[in-house]
Amino acid sequence: MPSLQRKPYYYFSFVAALCKGAHPQVCAPPLLVYAMSAAYRYSNHNRHHHPRHRLLLLAVLLAAAVVSASSGSSEAEILLRFSKSLSKNDAFSNWNPNVPPCDQKTDNNNWENVICENGFVFGLRLEDKGLSGTIDVDALKELANFRTISLINNNFEGPLPILSQLAGLKTAYFSNNKFSGQIDNSVFEGMHWLKKLHIANNQFTGKVPSILGQLPKLTELRLENNKFEGQLPDFNQERIMDMNFSNNSLVGPIPRGLSSLKPSSFEGNDLCDGPLSKCTSEPKIALWTIILVVIAVAAAIAAIIVVIVILRQRKQTPETEARSGAANNSPGGATHQKAPSADLDKMEQGQVVAPDRSPEGGKRPEQAQKLLFLKDDMEKFDLPDLLKASAEILGSGVFGSTYKAALSTGPVMVVKRFRQMNNVGKEDFHEHMRRLGRLSHKNLLPVVAFYYRKEEKLLVSEYVNNVSLAVHLHGNKSRGQPNLDWPARLKIVKGVAKGLLYLYSELPSLTAPHGHLKSSNVLLNESYEPLLTDYALLPVVNLEHAQEHMIAYKSPEFKHTGRITRKTDVWTLGVLILEILTGKFPSNFLQQGKGSDTDLATWVRSVVNEDPSNVEVFEKDMRGTKNSEAEMTKLLKIGLSCCELDMDKRFDMKEAMERIEEVKEREGDDDFYSSYASEADMRSSRGLSDDFSQVSLNI
Repeated sequence: MPSLQRKPYYYFSFVAALCKGAHPQVCAPPLLVYAMSAAYRYSNHNRHHHPRHRLLLLAVLLAAAVVSASSGSSEAEILLRFSKSLSKNDAFSNWNPNVPPCDQKTDNNNWENVICENGFVFGLRLEDKGLSGTIDVDALKELANFRTISLINNNFEGPLPILSQLAGLKTAYFSNNKFSGQIDNSVFEGMHWLKKLHIANNQFTGKVPSILGQLPKLTELRLENNKFEGQLPDFNQERIMDMNFSNNSLVGPIPRGLSSLKPSSFEGNDLCDGPLSKCTSEPKIALWTIILVVIAVAAAIAAIIVVIVILRQRKQTPETEARSGAANNSPGGATHQKAPSADLDKMEQGQVVAPDRSPEGGKRPEQAQKLLFLKDDMEKFDLPDLLKASAEILGSGVFGSTYKAALSTGPVMVVKRFRQMNNVGKEDFHEHMRRLGRLSHKNLLPVVAFYYRKEEKLLVSEYVNNVSLAVHLHGNKSRGQPNLDWPARLKIVKGVAKGLLYLYSELPSLTAPHGHLKSSNVLLNESYEPLLTDYALLPVVNLEHAQEHMIAYKSPEFKHTGRITRKTDVWTLGVLILEILTGKFPSNFLQQGKGSDTDLATWVRSVVNEDPSNVEVFEKDMRGTKNSEAEMTKLLKIGLSCCELDMDKRFDMKEAMERIEEVKEREGDDDFYSSYASEADMRSSRGLSDDFSQVSLNI
């Protein structure tokens, strides 16, 4: 630092350096104090110097005062300006411009979803709010003490905001949204304080930003389930705690700085070295060799086509022509037509259904029987389109077969074939399907179309490629896939409960609005959000078949009283919770007729009663359970309460949903650091002054 006894020019340049790149609210107080101190000492030391020096000092003081006065809007005004760029909902319901966001006396937050420290806004926690719109970082950068933000599980789209404008940010959570596009290095430039960055389960593309490997304090980085491609950059951090790059399109060797991570952090890519197998160099094929091979193959294909055409022309014999004439001269010129059921039988046997046309070139009469669509925003297709589609059998359940049909126009659909669905007539069936078509919830797989015949029905829905919850719980080992971790299981339970509560709200006339809840009827999308299937079918399924096979009729109340109730679906939810936590399949579901006395709930209750602290009841291969045993036990007890034999003690659906919502990923989540946060990120007792001095000295 230049001596304060030197020329006045140094005073001005030093004060200017203090504020270079700093926000006015951060810079103004120390600037004003320093300028006043410098002016005082210089005036005492140079009281007999030229008057121009005193004028220069006066200019410095005025500049500091102007900067201080321009320190910007209040925190309330800044946050309200930030909220205007987002979709309105309950997240901002109590943001009152007449009340400061933080109470400076008690350090409590007056506004919901605001985190306070030392009476100032420290961060925002806006998780699971259904928010969309633009994230206004220009407003947030005016908050001098802003250090953390979480927007997990919302509906934000488009590119990631320019976080480099928030130079003091320490943790940023943007997972489980719809962000997309490439991420430029400028987004994170100068973020020397960033410790945690979570942008998993989005749709980002392009290369992983190389600047992430240069951020000195970065210890956690979650990029899984995106569309990143290319090679991983070098990571030079000394203390890497948790990084995950799985399920992208990354290729090449893993950098040495990431070699200490687990192999699961890189699965779902084409990576090598590090914790994975060593990279092997493949021999390169000369370009001229590839060209020769392509020319040879093309010539061979052309020759085969010519031979086929010649043989076909010679194959037309008088006998063939005579058969053709006889067919054309038959009464009405019609040929025998196949029924749709025969075509469906062929599909289920893996055979191709050829387009069958009449001699006049018109369509078959059956093609006039169209699918009835329940969703207006769906691309329309007919039953023959399904019958001619490339089909794959997905399984054969208690109702009939289920197969995947890839239409020639692009969409992939799932068709379920029901033969035991004659409990109501045609008009009532159509009306019930229209009721299902009006349902819309993120945790329900919509029925988009149906086909009605007295002998059988078809229900059509969109294909979900992440298979069912049952496969993830009981088949991942055989598939070579890792087991679901605790946060994913909790997310699935909460999503299932939300879907059930929605069914109870929209279908109040049904005794059991779902009626057939089990792990194989819960599908998972790419972000492991659950989708309920086979719901609300009790009214249309043949009663005898339903009582023999559907899960609602396995309930203890049906076994003892011969009837189901409004709390029957709560029982099936409880069994599903226990299956998710223990990893054990409820074998009594496989029995036909009423359920047995020996079921999963009975076993869990016996273990818990014998030793309430026994964690052996949970699936031993479940990952992500550190500091979560208490919350896991809480969810286990909720599951047991849902399975109460005494109907009066069993939760109703609303109470079950409320109790499930109270369960967190780990202890201490109420202090904002839920969804991937750790205790290491909690603030120290040094408070705001530490952060202020650190940021100021590193601008």
